[in-house]
Amino acid sequence: MMEIERAPITRLEAEQAKNSSQVTQLTTLGGRLSTLQTASEALQADGLFTKRSVTGMGTGSSASAAGGTVAGSYTFSVTQLATAARREGASGLAANLATTSDVSGLTLANLPIASAVTAGTFTVNGKTVTVATTDSLEDVFAAIDTATEGAVTAAYNPTTDKIELTGTEEIILGAANDSSNFLRAMKLGNDGTSAVESSASLSTVKLTSALSSANLATAVTAVDGDGVGSFTINGVDISYDVDTDSLSTLIKRINQSGAGVTAAYDTVLDRMTLTNQSTGDLGITVSESTGGLLGALGLTPGGTLVRGENAEFTLNGGDTLTSTSNTLDASVHGVTGLSLTAGATGSQTLAVAVDTSTMREKIDSFISAFNGVQTFLESSTRVTTDSKGKVTAGTLSSNREIQSWGSKLRSLAFAAVPGLDGTITRLESIGIDFKSGTSELEVKDSAKLTAALTDQSDDVDDLFTTASSGLADVIAEYSENISELNTSQQKVLNDSNNGITEQIAAIERRLEQQREIMESAFIAMETAQSRLQSQSAALTNAFSAPSSS
Repeated sequence: MMEIERAPITRLEAEQAKNSSQVTQLTTLGGRLSTLQTASEALQADGLFTKRSVTGMGTGSSASAAGGTVAGSYTFSVTQLATAARREGASGLAANLATTSDVSGLTLANLPIASAVTAGTFTVNGKTVTVATTDSLEDVFAAIDTATEGAVTAAYNPTTDKIELTGTEEIILGAANDSSNFLRAMKLGNDGTSAVESSASLSTVKLTSALSSANLATAVTAVDGDGVGSFTINGVDISYDVDTDSLSTLIKRINQSGAGVTAAYDTVLDRMTLTNQSTGDLGITVSESTGGLLGALGLTPGGTLVRGENAEFTLNGGDTLTSTSNTLDASVHGVTGLSLTAGATGSQTLAVAVDTSTMREKIDSFISAFNGVQTFLESSTRVTTDSKGKVTAGTLSSNREIQSWGSKLRSLAFAAVPGLDGTITRLESIGIDFKSGTSELEVKDSAKLTAALTDQSDDVDDLFTTASSGLADVIAEYSENISELNTSQQKVLNDSNNGITEQIAAIERRLEQQREIMESAFIAMETAQSRLQSQSAALTNAFSAPSSS
């Protein structure tokens, strides 16, 4: 009896399952519509149909062509690359290691030289000399004399700021198993003679010490009572404090100042350089009061300006052109959108062509997304009958509105775009049409499509992107509209299922109450039946008892 009473629930559950199946299908359709909308919008991307590719760059060079650059061949012959101007300061900024030849007070660990001396051994004429960083320079000279038994003597020349080695025969320095860098730090190397000296002066500026104690040969005097001064580079003021700023700090401040130069200290040549951050024949101006820091750094007065060079080149055999930069763009050669950054001199021919590969990729994605929607709509709304007469209906076959969506999409894809007066007005014009007997698009004539993209890319652009009527525009808009309708239908079905769930719950409550009533009645009946059976048995026993005689 209860199973019969549950029949309405069974029907409601079947309806709910049908709704859920439709929601699942509509959700899948929503994803495909979103893909179609995205693919349609990709065809409307700025510059897609004007994009250009460039090939033929030489080693170390790079080139680019902006959208709309005239396709063709461009031969650049670069005869000179642009270089940056630089101002080279005077060498010998640092004070010499000592003012006399007596270097007994100079400890290796504290020498103001480019490379710190390491402890260990080095070789002179095959003899091992051992040094510690606590040794004085005079101690090392004595060790060389002792190790070579007087065959080689060493001395410091305060005039040249160099170490001089004198031998009784050719001096041979170093060995593969030396563990100290003393010879390299002192710029000593073999020259095939019996008299060897450091290849350059030894003393350098202390980069991390305050300027007042940085071992500068010239004192900085053009400062106020607090040790503060300033100078200008290319008109930019740069201040410093000799008591707190180091040369490293000053170099960083110059490089970040906006003066357009890069400052550097050459520890080998013991000099400062200022290099323009831009190439070309551009000047570098510096200014400071006499006795200032720039003077102590050898940059003023004097200093040597090494002029930068402009790039020189020809385009397609024309007149020689110049550029302050190695990036040769329309501002110097006149070809709008074309730019070559030359990495070396020589000739290179750039081939600028329409970038059909990216266009074709976006068109293929559009076709795939369009077909994805169409095939899904057909399969989900189709009604078929097999050879035995069995009818099979798609999950959404009863939804006439959804069936109309596919028809409308086909019409939009097939129609000509209004307002176009060229030879390209519809998909068929570029070799795209429907597969015979289907609702799916395909590239029927690939050569025709390639030719259209190569030679008439502007017209193809109009086909897809003309405002409000371009094919990509109308399909993207329609996809968005039916996506919203699709979402609404899902909501209706989900709301219906929620209502069915409430109906089932109500019926279940009623059936539970009915079950309790029926069970109570059944128990009462059994109890009454049991009581009657007991009474019947008692009566039977009473009338069947034997009489006494």
